[in-house]
Amino acid sequence: MASIPNSLSIAGVDPSGGAGVLADVKAMSALGAYGMAVIAALTAQNTQGVTGIHPVPASFVAQQIDTLFEDIRVDAVKIGMLGHQSVTRAVAERLAHCLPAHIVLDPVMIAKSGDALLEPTAVTELRDSLLPLATVITPNLPEAAVLVEGGTVETPKEMRRLAERLRRLMADNGHRWVYLKGGHLPGDELVDLLHDGDRMIELPGRRIHTANTHGTGCTLSAALAALLPQLNGDLPQAAQRAHDYLAKAIAQADRLQVGSGHGPVQHFHAWW
Repeated sequence: MASIPNSLSIAGVDPSGGAGVLADVKAMSALGAYGMAVIAALTAQNTQGVTGIHPVPASFVAQQIDTLFEDIRVDAVKIGMLGHQSVTRAVAERLAHCLPAHIVLDPVMIAKSGDALLEPTAVTELRDSLLPLATVITPNLPEAAVLVEGGTVETPKEMRRLAERLRRLMADNGHRWVYLKGGHLPGDELVDLLHDGDRMIELPGRRIHTANTHGTGCTLSAALAALLPQLNGDLPQAAQRAHDYLAKAIAQADRLQVGSGHGPVQHFHAWW
């Protein structure tokens, strides 16, 4: 029998379950991985917004990571909301020591409600310390603009240039990828871009009109962390499967009745 991969999420807690580590573990479980979580931040939030953020001490985040790696084979790591510069630095230091085979970096900066989830001083730390470690980064267009200190992007052509700039921020050793999400483009015809410095692969899709899109970025990056070990690190294949999984999860989101704001996607659409 094929080994079931152990996939780790390092992220914040969304008590509503739509985003953060709860959403990550749901996505990992739905896609055949054993999900684990290191808690990097606590939040008070629901489908309408974030009312509070409580940081976890960086030393305790590091202790969680070390304790897991001392005992458990970790096949892939997904990094989400880190919140603070000290936590971002601690995660980078511990992963540089542990060196998991696959690191999926979702540079979470702003919640669906518009609330800030990453302090400004942590952006530079993320760019300098975590980007060089990542197998793949999965920013949306606003997050990508912050990382390259650029402006707004409104066309697929501008997206391609942005993907190239992002790839230049990453390490050159081994295969490193940018998965640039195009959900913020205008119109109903959308495209995500996958770029490794050489190939530029388009993942087209259509906008699904629903308010229930909370945690889509978390879900996509967690799906990649679940699939990469199962596909022997084949990033394009993992990206296509994660893209398709998320599209179906969004399409089925209205079957859930969670809150009165931006509700979650249906992670278990193939099961329920």
